[in-house]
Amino acid sequence: MDLPLRPLMEAGMGAASAPRTNESRMVASAVAGQVSHPLARVSPYRIGRDGVLRLLPGTGGIVLNRRVGDRAVGLAADHMEAGVSLNNPGRDDAGPRGGSNRALMFYACVGNRARVTSGPVTGAVGTVVGKHGGINHVIVDFPPAVKRRLCIGDKVQLDAYGQGLELPDFPQVRALNLSPRLLRRWGVRTEAGRLLIPVTHTVPAELMGSGFGRSEGVLGDLDIQLSDARLVRKHRLHALRLGDLVAVCPLDYRFGPSRRAGVVTVGVVVHADSKVAGHGPGVTPLLIAPRECVRLVRRPQANVALVLGLRQSVAPPAGDPSWRGG
Repeated sequence: MDLPLRPLMEAGMGAASAPRTNESRMVASAVAGQVSHPLARVSPYRIGRDGVLRLLPGTGGIVLNRRVGDRAVGLAADHMEAGVSLNNPGRDDAGPRGGSNRALMFYACVGNRARVTSGPVTGAVGTVVGKHGGINHVIVDFPPAVKRRLCIGDKVQLDAYGQGLELPDFPQVRALNLSPRLLRRWGVRTEAGRLLIPVTHTVPAELMGSGFGRSEGVLGDLDIQLSDARLVRKHRLHALRLGDLVAVCPLDYRFGPSRRAGVVTVGVVVHADSKVAGHGPGVTPLLIAPRECVRLVRRPQANVALVLGLRQSVAPPAGDPSWRGG
């Protein structure tokens, strides 16, 4: 059962305080990747859960006309990563094959800054907005004008900072993939011994699909299945946006996703919907906490595009087409 969301009054926000962190003891590292080329399977057809064969663009590359803050549902695409997708081909791997890309996936945290280091837009700065498991891409948002000049294969370096983040006053809360920059601007607060966490949606754990079976929570995401129309309407999941901060209840993602009563995982929507059985919009975990120490607060503005100032306006929340998100 998902947690009830009660409106957060402005007075409550004023009385609350930002949670303490161990940021002074954390280590920042540089990791790098390159702009990936989109991939196609041996057969370009994707078999939907309805039995329909579809020919749709998928993951990777540079998505030119969509970005974080746009709709994650209803697009003519499959698992779309609405930004610039990075991987590291690992030509200089010193250890096991694929180690460089695993390190890129592990070190990168949502909210990290990314800087282009080769090609026509060298020096341009973007922001990490997600990690997509399976395909193993780090997703970076850049302004549209930058994306149109980026080239496949251009190199991008990240200021990787966030793994190891702790909240000393909440030792039972686990942070994963969360940069201190995002935590500071998200609006997470402490009040009466609980964390107040702004989210746009709560998602029942029974809807979660692809991504189960992992033994960690730092190399990817977990998909929301949208095959149950009744639950989609009830929880307003048709209005999910890329970058929405959402709570999945009950879900424990500390050591890989598992359904566990009394535990809440809050994450960010990182890729768009899919009609393939068991798949849907992906969620990368950020905070995992016992139910009794959190209060979820419904805030339509709880989207990383607005929280981090990447855009002035985003797609409207459910039921309000006039909302601009400012």
